[in-house]
Amino acid sequence: MAAFKVTTLFAGAKHCRQFLHNYLVSRNVSTTSRFLAMQEQQPPESKGWFKKILKVGTVEPGRASHSSQLSAKETVYEMQFHAVKPEAMEEYLNKYAKFQQLMHDKETGAKLVGSFTVEIGDQDEAIHIWEYSGGYPVLNNATIIYRTDKDIVQYRRERNKMLRSRKNQILLAFGFWPEIQPREGKNIYELRSYTLKPGTMIEWANSWSRGIESRKENNEPVAGLFSQIGVLYEVQHIWGYKDLQTRLETREAAWQKPGWDECVAYTVPLIRYMQSRILIPTPFSPLQ
Repeated sequence: MAAFKVTTLFAGAKHCRQFLHNYLVSRNVSTTSRFLAMQEQQPPESKGWFKKILKVGTVEPGRASHSSQLSAKETVYEMQFHAVKPEAMEEYLNKYAKFQQLMHDKETGAKLVGSFTVEIGDQDEAIHIWEYSGGYPVLNNATIIYRTDKDIVQYRRERNKMLRSRKNQILLAFGFWPEIQPREGKNIYELRSYTLKPGTMIEWANSWSRGIESRKENNEPVAGLFSQIGVLYEVQHIWGYKDLQTRLETREAAWQKPGWDECVAYTVPLIRYMQSRILIPTPFSPLQ
């Protein structure tokens, strides 16, 4: 009787493991399968439209990088995250405004396109977005000046005393998102950061290239970027709103538009981690 119970127990465990394995495999491929099936249902002109935007489907796997398929420009972006000592925030912002002017006066080629402090999220954090038109050669030149110019070196010494920590990442822009353009205030901004499962960036872009059409009300999209150096498979979406109530109403309205529910359904399984921050522009930010 005891032997029968043990045998039955092991058999049950084996079936459980097999069931779990089959479930995980089916979940991993289900998103791709749904997307491919949906693509087959699209008329020929619709498929061609996708290929023109992303060039996805015309390049065999392993023959081109994600960056060349997903980004339409040579421009690269740097996103800086500075954790500032609470008592030093005012002085820090004053000095950063002068640093931004220094980078312009020294002809580094770097252009500040957005500068914010975090209102909701990690408190006492500043986030800056720099644009390098011309790509990595311009970034390399700006880095050399940043490391060697005596005025900038002096600024860095003073800045470092005001920080608790800092990090940055290099990103490219999705070709189907609008370019980052200056905005007049008064606005708040939401930075939504997504860490994706490796290998899913193209699938993410395919879904969002359609889903973003449901989010263009009130000039909501600001920037869509994906990482190249730093934390990999990370996506940064920036949205602009008049206030938090407008954010709520705009996001709710998206659910009434065809296609938005599919975008959410297809992309949520691709996410490993996500974070949202509400940002307030600094006085010297081109995005107000």
